[in-house]
Amino acid sequence: MNTTLIDNFGREINYARLSVTDRCDFRCVYCMAEKMTFLSKKDVLSLEELYQTASALVASGIKKIRLTGGEPLIRNNIMWLIEKISQLEGLEELTLTTNGSQLVKYAKQLRSFGIKRINISIDSLDAEKFQQITRTGKLQPVLNGIDAAIDAGFESIKLNTVILKNRNDDEIISLVNFAKSKSIDIAFIEEMPLGDIVEHDRLLAFCSSDEIRHIIEQTLPLTPSNKKTNGPATYFKLADSHSHIGFISPHSHNFCGDCNRIRVTVEGQLLLCLGNDHSIDLRGILRDMHYDQKQLIQAIQKSMEIKPERHYFNLAEKPQIVRFMNATGG
Repeated sequence: MNTTLIDNFGREINYARLSVTDRCDFRCVYCMAEKMTFLSKKDVLSLEELYQTASALVASGIKKIRLTGGEPLIRNNIMWLIEKISQLEGLEELTLTTNGSQLVKYAKQLRSFGIKRINISIDSLDAEKFQQITRTGKLQPVLNGIDAAIDAGFESIKLNTVILKNRNDDEIISLVNFAKSKSIDIAFIEEMPLGDIVEHDRLLAFCSSDEIRHIIEQTLPLTPSNKKTNGPATYFKLADSHSHIGFISPHSHNFCGDCNRIRVTVEGQLLLCLGNDHSIDLRGILRDMHYDQKQLIQAIQKSMEIKPERHYFNLAEKPQIVRFMNATGG
């Protein structure tokens, strides 16, 4: 069974981000509070439930699944799940977003399971600054992980970077040159106001895509590119390089008109929009004693009726979305 998901605004929804854990070995300042309370084991979907969810998503018309977290590669037995999902008939692409800390261990196996593209988050090339931003992270294992991913032969590797004023905005050119030196892509992402993080002032730290692009173009010429992925990035070609520079701009350049995405949290909440609370409880269906996959598929299809047209972010106000990014699923 395979169909097409169309929302009330005529958008085809063919891309799902599936969170496999809310836990992470980092505590990035823009993602979560320093002292976090994570979900109890009974509240998160089991690996089998995550597989059933992925199967229902594909049967509903999803063509691409990106595994997210938290940090997906710290979930116990995650490679079992990745191998199972990669074999789903009708799934055109399985991808992964990671902080890179586990890639030395897993890169070759991920590639062998058919993952062709991978995103790696990195916000600084300075070890001390990296630890300040991640609170608990070490830079060198991530750099080693990037090299391991390159050696594993992924068709595409993209670095994801959040630039924060007075934290890492002085590293924009260094990060671009790093990506260029590795012949991989880099995307700069505007911070999203999810969860109330008292030790981090988002309004003061916000750095727009236009500001970042302006800084880059003072040193490195950028040419508009027709490169397209299933995500919302707008890409530019970097002169004399195989690398592309992407900008993801949920604040300054709203991309909702082209939205093709839904998210499933590790709690089994199907989120219809990153910046809204419209959701459907899939966990209740999965754990019903009379569970039938048809019910899960029908719930996913019916969810299109409540997918909102767009999000509204305002950094000057208290966050309207109380869930943190690690609970949202990237």
